[in-house]
Amino acid sequence: MTKKESLLQAAKELFGEHGYNETTFKKISERAGVALGLLTHHYGNKEKLFMAAGLDVLEHLVARLRAAIEGSGTGLEAVQRFCAEYLAFSIDPGEHFLVLIRCSPYSDVKTREDRKVMEEKFSDVLTLLQDCVSKGVADGSILNLPPKETATAVSCNLVGSVRTRLLTPYSPSSLYDDMLQFITRALSPGGVC
Repeated sequence: MTKKESLLQAAKELFGEHGYNETTFKKISERAGVALGLLTHHYGNKEKLFMAAGLDVLEHLVARLRAAIEGSGTGLEAVQRFCAEYLAFSIDPGEHFLVLIRCSPYSDVKTREDRKVMEEKFSDVLTLLQDCVSKGVADGSILNLPPKETATAVSCNLVGSVRTRLLTPYSPSSLYDDMLQFITRALSPGGVC
């Protein structure tokens, strides 16, 4: 692993563990075992490093989602695989999903260029889900629902489930399984799992 990769890995770990505000360049360089000056050299500032960490996590998420839905027989099956993989990714410690939801400055990106990049990456996830819903509406495995709105509603359920499981003390142990069953019942013409 290069020094730059070590810094990014340490940043993902620390941003996920402590959030944006509590993570410092010093902590990152110590965790990576790399000189502090190299952080500025490679990433410029903390916001740019956070953006790089978030983009890395998102790229991994999109790749795993694409692989999960590949070869799905129906649109409903594609949605089910998408949702199951999204939830599994959120609790995979090697993926550092918490970077995306912990004290995120993504909602306050200062430059237009960074905002556009983040919007595109986040919209890739929603577009992929929308494609799965569209396939299901077309093949009859999903109720005749508007794909864009349906994908947004499913996505909101996934995000809420992840936030509840990862950031609150009151998540039931069956939350992810319950959410997958709920989404299946809500979308399928027969309302069965």
